Amino acid sequence: MMPISASAAAASMDKVLLHHCVSLSMKAHHSSTSPFLLHSLSAPSPCSIFAFAGSWSADDWIDGDHAPFGASDIDSLLFPSLKNLVSDVPAAVNMPFLRSFQLILEASRLQAEVSKAVAEKKQIVFTGHSSGGAISVLAAIWLLEKHLKTDNGNHNVPFCITFGSPLIGDNLFCQALQREDWSSCFLHFVMTMDIVPRIPLAPLASLKEELQSILQFICPKSSCLSSNSFEISQLLSRFYFTVLRNALTISNHQSCLSMGCATSLLGNLSGFIKFSPYKPFGTYVFCCNNGRLVSVKNSDAILQMLFYCLREEKADDPYRSFKEHLQYESKLKSYLEVQNVVHGDYLQANELFSSEMNPDEMPLVETFLNDLDMGKDAWLHLHAAAEWEMQKFRNQKRIDANYSKIQEALNALDNYRAMCELRGLCYYDAFKLQRDTEDFNANVKRLELAGLWDEIIEMLSRFELPDRFEGRNDWVKLGTRYCLLVEPLDIANYYRHSKNEDTGPYMVKGRPRRYKFTQRWGEHAQRMPKGSSLESCFWAMVEEISADMNNKKPFVEVKERVLELEKNVSAWLDSGKLGSDVLLGGSTFVKWWMALPKQHKLSSCIARIMSRVEKSG
Repeated sequence: MMPISASAAAASMDKVLLHHCVSLSMKAHHSSTSPFLLHSLSAPSPCSIFAFAGSWSADDWIDGDHAPFGASDIDSLLFPSLKNLVSDVPAAVNMPFLRSFQLILEASRLQAEVSKAVAEKKQIVFTGHSSGGAISVLAAIWLLEKHLKTDNGNHNVPFCITFGSPLIGDNLFCQALQREDWSSCFLHFVMTMDIVPRIPLAPLASLKEELQSILQFICPKSSCLSSNSFEISQLLSRFYFTVLRNALTISNHQSCLSMGCATSLLGNLSGFIKFSPYKPFGTYVFCCNNGRLVSVKNSDAILQMLFYCLREEKADDPYRSFKEHLQYESKLKSYLEVQNVVHGDYLQANELFSSEMNPDEMPLVETFLNDLDMGKDAWLHLHAAAEWEMQKFRNQKRIDANYSKIQEALNALDNYRAMCELRGLCYYDAFKLQRDTEDFNANVKRLELAGLWDEIIEMLSRFELPDRFEGRNDWVKLGTRYCLLVEPLDIANYYRHSKNEDTGPYMVKGRPRRYKFTQRWGEHAQRMPKGSSLESCFWAMVEEISADMNNKKPFVEVKERVLELEKNVSAWLDSGKLGSDVLLGGSTFVKWWMALPKQHKLSSCIARIMSRVEKSG
């Protein structure tokens, strides 16, 4: 994984940079010649700021094809890292925002200007206000993806700063950014009463006309904001309460999940009620009415704060919630002069939201809640979010305790493999025959490892480990080693018991999820194409082709698979991913290859290798 530079983190609280970003973000709305503005800074270090304009058309916020919340699978070609590695499911993103970014990427000078800034080794900052912030998020991730493919760490990591940006991605989107260690590249400023960041929490597909009126009302170019008619007041109130009700539903649902209340009733409820898929990510800085800035990184806590800062008691003046959306430039500049920042994650890290909190520490929590103008009822939900985060780290600690156990078991299987080779036996065939005590002991190790890895996969699938766990190189390497060393034993066991006859081919019906995941894990870490590292399934390929040929299938029908396997064998032997014991004279592979048609063997890409095997045999 590419490390995030310290310079990007330092830039996040640079007052001069933030002043330029918020000013440019507001100016971008008035640009008629380009979807973004570009500004360069020379001090304190060379920097290029790309500020994206927002859209005030409802068509650029929601469409009927992806009802009710406008979310759909992200473009995997542009954003290959944004997916879940366990399920291989792509992240979901607001489709109109994605479409807008794709159009900018194709039709504007963005790529050329970004490439120029990268070549000049400038710090690149993407910024935007309102939906322009959502576009800047996608631009930053796009460049981060490009870094992975073409950069060896020679350039500055891009940074993204948004102001009043709507939520854009789902839980998998948030998880992927954490896994890749990119989440720290994103800084979001939100006024506590600004309605716009919460808008995606409501089912906008059924509110498109109202949304268009709202966007027209808050458009910086519009004069509607100065109007205070009864009709506009009613519209703002209805829209405010619609967003608020949906935010409340999501807040309660998320708290239930965080507190472990995932009952069947809750599952049935989610089948009837469609929840907004969007989740916050990165660092959120809430701009409080008393001039204080509250910084929070916990995604679940941010989601709770987006509701509790906007709760029903504040609905007396709906105008305020919409007017605040256009006050970032004036208010933020005054806030930055004071630099009065409270780090909400500090409170969580010190367990000030815990149920066993010292009474002397309660004033700190009360101050925190008062800064954000949240009631004490928010405390329980913030505690649930903090506790869930801490539980994930406790789970990780327990999993880390098994690391040495897995290593010891793999070392034992490495020794078993070496012993088999000394006896002139192929590792796979010796295990498949199960004739000696050593074979039985190897099977015990296989089963122990299966239990340990199944627990990890299950916890990952339930999001019970920190999102960064999947990005840890020590575990990625251990998973790859496990897959290469142990999956051949699972394949041997599968065909030893003739499970293919009842269940079907191993690759189609029998392959456990733990091997699919560790394979994808390794491929993702090395930026390899999906499905390109199937060397651990070598024996399953041999067994299936052999079974087809034994069932009198004509060679011409399996020839293409044979050629592909031979090409892979050559590469895997050269790389060391396939052990030399597969070439021992009595191995299943050697016997199968020797039985191939003579004419094919003469022209085979591994003919020379197999000729040496034949002579030595």
